Formats: sequence, structure tokens, C-alpha cells
Amino acid sequence: MRKYVLDLRVTSVEQLSERYLLLAATNPGGPLPEMMPGQFAQLRIDDSKETFLRRPISLHRVDCERNEVSFLIQKVGKGTASLWQKQPGSTLNAILPLGKGFTMPTSSRQKVLLVGGGVGIAPLLFMGEAMQRMGVRPTFLLGARSKSDLLLLDKYRAQGDVYVTTEDGSEGEKGFVTQHSILQRERFDSIAVCGPKPMMMAMASYARQTNTPCEVSLENMMACGLGACLCCVEETKDGNVCVCKEGPVFDVERLNW
Repeated sequence: MRKYVLDLRVTSVEQLSERYLLLAATNPGGPLPEMMPGQFAQLRIDDSKETFLRRPISLHRVDCERNEVSFLIQKVGKGTASLWQKQPGSTLNAILPLGKGFTMPTSSRQKVLLVGGGVGIAPLLFMGEAMQRMGVRPTFLLGARSKSDLLLLDKYRAQGDVYVTTEDGSEGEKGFVTQHSILQRERFDSIAVCGPKPMMMAMASYARQTNTPCEVSLENMMACGLGACLCCVEETKDGNVCVCKEGPVFDVERLNW
């Protein structure tokens, strides 16, 4: 899939909490390129003298009618903090779409489980919307530390059935997503996961135990997003690969987990 370097124009900035920001942007030069759930963009950091590398951010949502792409951004360092300074009308330089996305269902009868933890929920909304257009209503299983860390639940509920866990029990079932009772009550035709590595590894173990196809979106440190810097190498059963180029989405059977 062809990659583009675009000067996007920021259309909206919404602070969802102390740690999370929802940023939307459009391409004033024409239609946005085709993008797939699970792919990402490398965003240039323009307003920080101490940040030289772009930041890889998942595609949270693509609205073709509005010609708009959205990013759910967690503030974790100076680079992402700089993105919080963007205002509507400002420029956001992006390389996109990058990487390989999730495998989409092939039948409207398939039962698909989408599992996300923390900011890992970001690409699942895009996937859920794409699935609904195919006539598939997914099941979302979303985890967070507490109720205040759960984001945009109404958006996910509009696309599928939503189940929640929080570590402190303030919303949904108490514990981790891998402990939710739905995993014992129901079986799925496929699973897609994005979030902290321990969570993804636990879901991969569950998938193997239940003989369920499972894909995970790895979050290795990335610098270039093009497979040139070798910063994001992951050891797989096929040898070492660059996550940004061969992934970020992988079938768990390829991984040495």
C-alpha cells in the first residue's frame, strides 16, 4: 500500500482526561488515502526543540465523508505532550498509512472479539466501524485501571457489544480483561488484541487454549516507521522482523510467546 507524507490540518482537539487527547485532522489537498484498521501514522513533532523523531500513533478513526482521520493520544513524554499543544487550524505533518492492519472477517456470521487495554483501545473503534459496514457486530472487551480511564464507551457501544473490566472495580468486572467472565461463557471465531504486552500475551495463551485465531498489535519502540532504522525488531518464528513494516499486527502463531 502506497505511503504518503501529508500536511494535515487539525480540525478538532478534545482533551478526554488528564492523560488522553482526541485529535482529528483533514487533508486540505484532497481525499485521504485508503487506510486499514490496525495501521498507524508517524506524526512529526514540530513544537519541541528536544524531540527529533516522529511519534507512531494508531489510526483511531477514519471518516471518509468528512475526509478526516482521528488519533487517540496518550501523554507519555515530551513528544506526545507537544501534540497536545495543537490547535484547530494548525498543521500536523504525517506519514501514513504505515504497517499492516488486522485481518477482517470474511463472513457476516463470524463472532469477533476485539480486546483493548489502555490506549490500546484506539485502533479497535476503526475496526469496529469497518466491521459494522460489513454486517458484522463485534464484541468489545475493554480494560482500564479505573472508571476514569475508560474512554469513549458510547462510541464503542454504537458499533458493538461492550464489556468492561477495571483493576479497582469502579466499572464493569473487577480485574484484568483476561479475567472477564465472558471468556468462559462464550467462544469466538477470531480475536484481535491491542494493549500492554502482558495482556496481549495472556490473550494469546487463551486463544491457543481455545483454538481461536488471534492477532495482536505490537507496540515496539519505533523511530522511522519504514523498516530502515531497525529500532522495532521483534524475534519471530520466521526470524527477526521490523514491527513497523511486517506488522504492527501479527498472528500470535508467528510470535515466540
